[in-house]
Amino acid sequence: MTTRLQKLLASAGLGSRRAIEEWIRAGRVTVNGRTAQLGDRAAPGDVVRLDGKPVALPPAGSTPRRLLVYHKPLDEVTTRSDPQGRRTVFESLPDASGGRWISIGRLDVNTSGLLLFTTDGELAHRLMHPSSEVEREYRVTVQGQPSADVLRRLRTGVMLEDGPARFDRVESVPQEGPNATFMVVLHEGRNREVRRMWSAVGHEVLRLARVRYGPVRLPADLPRGQWREIPIETLEGVAPRPVGSGYPRPGAPRGRIYK
Repeated sequence: MTTRLQKLLASAGLGSRRAIEEWIRAGRVTVNGRTAQLGDRAAPGDVVRLDGKPVALPPAGSTPRRLLVYHKPLDEVTTRSDPQGRRTVFESLPDASGGRWISIGRLDVNTSGLLLFTTDGELAHRLMHPSSEVEREYRVTVQGQPSADVLRRLRTGVMLEDGPARFDRVESVPQEGPNATFMVVLHEGRNREVRRMWSAVGHEVLRLARVRYGPVRLPADLPRGQWREIPIETLEGVAPRPVGSGYPRPGAPRGRIYK
């Protein structure tokens, strides 16, 4: 059974159908070695490549739309395989009922906490795109006691190598000891952004855990390394489809600029 190419690639979590149409027009997609054209169809057994790299297509047939909450432990990687042989988050997930689990965002190996997985690739891509501005909340312990001026800088903006960044909220968590703990909120998902922001103001991150992604909080009774299925409707409407092309061209700047 064949499916229209843009629908098939959107189901794999690569982008919106409109964005994929632009990729096809630009000659970036091939099917079985031939440059794809708008209107082409493909099946899961076909060899589809984007910019020369093979695409893992979803299985044939309709896949139930599902959503999982997972409590990621430290030392697990958010990839399907790891050349260093480290355990991946996908090894802990249940069978996807004929589909495949797609991670909504990532956490680095030294960060624990909330990860979301879905079988709906288009939803996953929408939620991760910068235009969605979905809030992420983290509990972070940093070395030392940041001053009021440091906290002000984190709220108003610091410069990173990939552009300015700031926390929407920084709230202290009362505790004793030489180090400080905060709840921080931001609406971007740049690589290691929380760690890099604290480093930019001179404080090393000692512990980092994500506790919320949009409206979904990490359940307090969910042990590390365990998952729980929740209604996918929980995320419906959180990330509306972008206006226009919706997705940046390769190499385009990402993230909001703060002045």
